[in-house]
Amino acid sequence: MSHNDHLTGIERIAAAFQQAHTTQTAALMPYYTLGYPDRERSLEVIQAIAPYADLLELGVPFSDPIADGPTIQRTTQKSLEAGTTLAGCLEMMRELRQQDVTIPVLLMGYVNPMMAYGEERLVRDAAAAGVDGFIVPDLPLEEASFLGQLCIEAGLALISFLAPTTDPQRMEKILGQAKGFVYMVSVTGITGARRQLANNLPAFVSQIKAKSPVPVAVGFGISTPEQAAAVGQFADGVIVGSALINAVDEGGEAGAAAAARFVQVMKEAIRL
Repeated sequence: MSHNDHLTGIERIAAAFQQAHTTQTAALMPYYTLGYPDRERSLEVIQAIAPYADLLELGVPFSDPIADGPTIQRTTQKSLEAGTTLAGCLEMMRELRQQDVTIPVLLMGYVNPMMAYGEERLVRDAAAAGVDGFIVPDLPLEEASFLGQLCIEAGLALISFLAPTTDPQRMEKILGQAKGFVYMVSVTGITGARRQLANNLPAFVSQIKAKSPVPVAVGFGISTPEQAAAVGQFADGVIVGSALINAVDEGGEAGAAAAARFVQVMKEAIRL
């Protein structure tokens, strides 16, 4: 499926989940920070992992990434030091689309740089660059309506977050306007590789899936193939971030190859 087949971002995201579903597997969505450790290397890593992933979540670095744990914070810091900006991230996006990365891409970033760039301009430029949607952890539901409306008009998904601690009435509201997929935070707190996942997670996810108009993807803390396989049993999507970055770091000069292997192993684990 080529990226400019006149589908909207929302439709492309739906198609990626549908395709995974028809092969009886959850969709795998790796997270990687744009510009880490530098522009060129980040593009190499992203190109290397794209063939084994169903969707990608690419991080726009920000100086105060409140939802992120030490691993991702360190990468965003390094990316900022290397001069990465939101405009630079859109430029990288355009390049990735020219280099045959066709799977849906969600841009993960915080609200300040987006506001500074200008929301209307951002949505227009992002759509033109081949972005399919946004993940904005510090944008509360109450403040999301303007950006959400712009995204709907451009056919892009503004992704909603849910956590096991989300109040039931608020949950109804969030699900009522969910687009693309719901980002289910598996644990409370920050992102990062964890040894074990919450016991009540399967029950909670199936409860959400019963009410959600869109697929439910689980992220935060999934670090091993075993965990990915376990989450893939009950979720529509599995999001992996910190553990992928660790694999890149350990790979040194061969970071892109290490990343590809890591994502391949995760995909095979989910498929079983």
